Amino acid sequence: MTQEHIGFIGTGLMGHGMAKNIVEKGYPLTVTAHRNRAPVDDLLTRGATEATIEDLAARSTIIFLTLPGSPQVAEAVAKMTPHLKPGAVIVDCSTSDPTVTERLATDLAAKGVHFADAPLSRTPKEAWAGTLDCMVGAEPEVFQRIQPVIATWAGKIVHIGRVGDGHRMKLLNNFLSLGYAAIYAEALAVAAKVGISTTTFDSVIRGGRMDCGFYQTFMGYALEGNREAHRFTLSNAYKDLRYLESMANAATVTTTMASAAKNSFAGAVAQGGAGPEDYVPHLTDFVARANGVRKT
Repeated sequence: MTQEHIGFIGTGLMGHGMAKNIVEKGYPLTVTAHRNRAPVDDLLTRGATEATIEDLAARSTIIFLTLPGSPQVAEAVAKMTPHLKPGAVIVDCSTSDPTVTERLATDLAAKGVHFADAPLSRTPKEAWAGTLDCMVGAEPEVFQRIQPVIATWAGKIVHIGRVGDGHRMKLLNNFLSLGYAAIYAEALAVAAKVGISTTTFDSVIRGGRMDCGFYQTFMGYALEGNREAHRFTLSNAYKDLRYLESMANAATVTTTMASAAKNSFAGAVAQGGAGPEDYVPHLTDFVARANGVRKT
């Protein structure tokens, strides 16, 4: 069997750990420059090669993308398309708009290039450890080909179905987690308003039926002040919920809860929470501020 040559575009919070696992587990790896040189430089010391996006496309048989959203994915694909080899596979690990995913897959298929969506769940900690969750939309033969490479950085891999289904499932997954975040933030604001401290609130919830892993990382900031307890930005959360709302609108489904959660994040971003270090648990600050309360 011919060895796959892997390209990786987007060595940010999640991508750095994923790429690290790919190269350390024996796959030839080519990466592109990133606005933050540190991850790229680290990967070079581990055996990766750096190239332009055009050269990366020409030399790679499987290319992973971990980018902010569909506009950036479409831009990267457009740059690569003239240089891709027939039979190459592009795997979008971003949280993207499924309609864009399907369009890109159709356009690339006409050129003999495959496209798959393989979005992620969990955090940069698991990316580094190689234990992410991954939900894949791909034709069966493409899934069989990319699964061993995904397994270098994912502990749980589920083949959801056709191209686009991975991104559909990812949006549903994020609706649940980000919906929890919006509820937690609002509950803490109400608690502060009525005189119940964050510590007291947590003493009731933690260990009970409403406790979960997401609650614990969220409260890592709300309770303990750890700003990096869950490094997923407010702006990405807002983007994901916009994609979910669009998907539901196209399916003629009311979005009473999804739109409410989206608006919570929209308010935070509008208040200035769009920075690269403004993370989901920091939503508590913005919701509290909007209600004229300070967490205790």
